[in-house]
Amino acid sequence: MDWDIQTLTKVSAFAGAGMCMGFGAIGAAIGEGMTAAQANEAVSRSPEQSGDIFKCMLVGQAVAESASIFALVVAMILLFTNFSPSYIMVAVLLSSGLSMGLGAIGSGVGSGFPAGAACIGMARQPAMSGRLMTNMLIGSAVCQTPAIFALVTSFILIFTDFSSYPLSPTWAAILGAGLSAGLAAIGPGIGGGLVAQTSCLGIARQPKMVTPVTNLMLLGQAVSQTTAIYGLLISFILMFKSFPASAEWAPAAALLAAGLCMGIGAIGPGIGEGMAAQKAVDGVARNSEAIGDLTRIMLVGQAVAESTGIYSLVIALVLIFVV
Repeated sequence: MDWDIQTLTKVSAFAGAGMCMGFGAIGAAIGEGMTAAQANEAVSRSPEQSGDIFKCMLVGQAVAESASIFALVVAMILLFTNFSPSYIMVAVLLSSGLSMGLGAIGSGVGSGFPAGAACIGMARQPAMSGRLMTNMLIGSAVCQTPAIFALVTSFILIFTDFSSYPLSPTWAAILGAGLSAGLAAIGPGIGGGLVAQTSCLGIARQPKMVTPVTNLMLLGQAVSQTTAIYGLLISFILMFKSFPASAEWAPAAALLAAGLCMGIGAIGPGIGEGMAAQKAVDGVARNSEAIGDLTRIMLVGQAVAESTGIYSLVIALVLIFVV
């Protein structure tokens, strides 16, 4: 088989599209299935609310689906665009597919948590159906932000002209950029979903606490998203910083490692911070008088969990600028 550069570019586009849609289908399917499972449980508890619960399920599933739609869009672009053949383009196409595919996993799963919880909440507290729907949509939308970061990275990779950059170590920087944004989206997407799930359940348990529960949900989700921002930051540096040409493997390895370091290092903090905020939101719904203490403990606990993501950020920056 003749592996000329034009063939290799086309193969990388196909491979990137396959990984993009393959990985991108995982999270949304899990999130949608979780929503349907909770909807069935809710209807069994309160059959007379089946109409509202069914609507909530479909809306929640639609939001969870959005991350996989992002992946579909990127995959279609990779499949049906004629890219200029080059070795750097090979790295670009693979990286853009990985970025969006991996980036859709956490957001898809995370969006399923509040959607399912809203269905359960409607069965428990029918009078709050409208407010539960609104809270679910807000919480699910925040869960989608890491996937949007991954989508932005994929688009930048695809539509930026890297032809003036030296092949090595640029190929490694490009791959590192996609991995950084894609992997870093997984934890925050799931963590944000955990917070929104408990918020919906808390509103159903204590309708009078709608405002403080929602406010604390948004605060907890905002902190949980920060490591996805770190991943996006490292991705941007790797894409837009010019690296001197080098035939050595060490510079390329350092740039690829920087992307992997930040991407993988963002997963745990995103989930852990979501867990901390989840219990704080639950506590506010149970005991409104403790809101000050709960908020303080949540933020301190999240800050400690955040430190591991900061360590990853520091090492990634050292790999890019020092090593």
